Amino acid sequence: MTVRTRIAPSPTGDPHVGTAYVALFNMAFARSHGGQFLLRIEDTDQQRSTAESEQKIMEALRWLGLDWDEGPDVGGSCGPYRQSERTLIYQRYAQQLIDNGQAFRCFCSNERLEELRRRQTLEKSVVGYDGHCSHLEHEEINRRLTANNPFVVRMHVPREGQCCFDDMLRGQISIDWGQIDLQILLKADGMPTYHLANVIDDHLMGISHVIRGEEWINSAPKHILLYQYFGWEVPIFCHLPLLRNIDKSKLSKRKNPTSILFYQRMGYLPEALINYLGRMGWSMPDEREKFSLLEMLEVFDINRVSLGGPVFDVEKLRWLNGVWIREELTDEQLANRLQEWAFNRERLLTFLPFARQRMETFSDVAPLGSYLVSGTLPIELDDLLETVDSEERLLTILQFSIWRLEALETWHRDAIFQALKDLSTGMDLKLKVFLAPLFIAIAGSSSSISVMDSMQMLGPDMARARLRHALALLGGVGKKKLKTLEKTYLGLPPSS
Repeated sequence: MTVRTRIAPSPTGDPHVGTAYVALFNMAFARSHGGQFLLRIEDTDQQRSTAESEQKIMEALRWLGLDWDEGPDVGGSCGPYRQSERTLIYQRYAQQLIDNGQAFRCFCSNERLEELRRRQTLEKSVVGYDGHCSHLEHEEINRRLTANNPFVVRMHVPREGQCCFDDMLRGQISIDWGQIDLQILLKADGMPTYHLANVIDDHLMGISHVIRGEEWINSAPKHILLYQYFGWEVPIFCHLPLLRNIDKSKLSKRKNPTSILFYQRMGYLPEALINYLGRMGWSMPDEREKFSLLEMLEVFDINRVSLGGPVFDVEKLRWLNGVWIREELTDEQLANRLQEWAFNRERLLTFLPFARQRMETFSDVAPLGSYLVSGTLPIELDDLLETVDSEERLLTILQFSIWRLEALETWHRDAIFQALKDLSTGMDLKLKVFLAPLFIAIAGSSSSISVMDSMQMLGPDMARARLRHALALLGGVGKKKLKTLEKTYLGLPPSS
């Protein structure tokens, strides 16, 4: 068997360390068996997917030293490697499932589905589609198609018995079919869901081993059933343990920086970060903590993966990064890395148009721009409270700003300004009053250059991380308070 693995990230935000973690283990497994590792872009969510995000994902993975044999940028014999370019393939196979009685058109309105979910929740029954359209007569189906009624395509799923399958790390897994929803395969806009596209692409691209996070275990029966419907060989499954926060909860940006770009911007070495990700649930045969990617690939054995949830501890990563700096870089190499990281010509040219207005000597540059090459700023809660009339106001401004900025599809000054201006208007605050605590959170001072320009130069990952740090100085936001804030926030006008 030729081993072929893949990673299929969705280009809808910052490149996630979880993506790099799964990509590392897929690449390591393929390389250890003399096989190929593919990159496929899952961009079927046309509203949220962006070319900018796709580019950042590829750049971030390559920065870490991860590379692929086939993909949208390097080509290959199984392309195209963007799912948005494969729509006709999915539609053809969806029609095949309908013709064979293995899938059906569902014309249910959103209102009916919402009412169904509400009733099932109240009755404390399994929440899922009730098969309402699964037995429509051909005449009724044709009538609705003639009337151009919108529909999705759902798969038929057994209602009794169990789906049993083997996992490389977990042995045999059994899941009751009654827990499996009649999954949507093709959306009303003709685009596939992950489940259909994933199975079709993995088969057509010859993927032999599906190595992914354990959150996909409950979806495996749907995928196995689709393989059986099409008469295709089922690949070997391997579900990796999820990365965890220190409190053992699933790794999330609310508790840990999750963007690869954040760690790049903070000044972590890619060698140290990939080393740390390699230690997430896996260990070298000699148990040493520090090792290079090449050293990992030379001895990789996926059976050394432990199922205990690996904890992503930023403090441990900082320690490991320090070891790499001290043990692997000469003074000259360190100087080159520093120049490449923060003091490169491109970054200087971005900052200097703002700095020159305030410069009288060259030595003025360092204090003016120090916050742009810093990590977490040494700000105090009192610094933030001096800018607002209450702690409640400060908390609301920071949390609402984080949510609004997380929703931005493009990160540039005008978009940031419009989002924050609309937010201040919705909160009935003068823009100057609204922005005052953001200046402190982002730049550590109220006398810096425009906070929108600063955020653009810092990038979304670092800018949002600084706002979260400011929020943490308030003690964070409890669940009850968070729900109250969410309700208020959802009542505000959206950004224009």
